[in-house]
Amino acid sequence: QVQLVESGGGLVQAGGSLRLSCAASGKIFRFNAMGWHRQAPGKQREWVASISSGDSTNYADSVKGRITISRDSAKNTVYLQMNSLNPENTATYYCNAGASNNSDYEPSSSWGQGTQVTVAS
Repeated sequence: QVQLVESGGGLVQAGGSLRLSCAASGKIFRFNAMGWHRQAPGKQREWVASISSGDSTNYADSVKGRITISRDSAKNTVYLQMNSLNPENTATYYCNAGASNNSDYEPSSSWGQGTQVTVAS
């Protein structure tokens, strides 16, 4: 069983920054591939960024250059630094623990509860 707890969301003005955190616990390797997804109201959940077990990172084209994913393996925590936010980034952001048998990120059924990000214009 894997537990994921996201935090760091909130209300921010356009152009501002936020850093989201995802603390993992339970049956999860501290270098497990991890990913961030988001879901805006009325839209499908979409992948945003991911980090492999070897710390290679990948980003959706829509966020490249403005978002950075990183991890602190000692804390078993993954971060999502978001800069230059705009109202289109408003969504609930979810952390996912990738499939344990894959060093590259592959979404699994292990999701956190999500953290709300609201960007005001």
